[in-house]
Amino acid sequence: MLKYIILILLALWLLGFVVFKVAGALIHVLLFVAIVIGLYQLFFAKRGKL
Repeated sequence: MLKYIILILLALWLLGFVVFKVAGALIHVLLFVAIVIGLYQLFFAKRGKL
């Protein structure tokens, strides 16, 4: 699920970088937030026991 969110944000970031100059800043912020959340989950999320 997180992979799909990252891919969508990456696609929107590229679209905003090329097409929309104003929306590009917002998409950069959203991409940064997605990366921070992903890193937080990678390092600090508790994993279930197998």
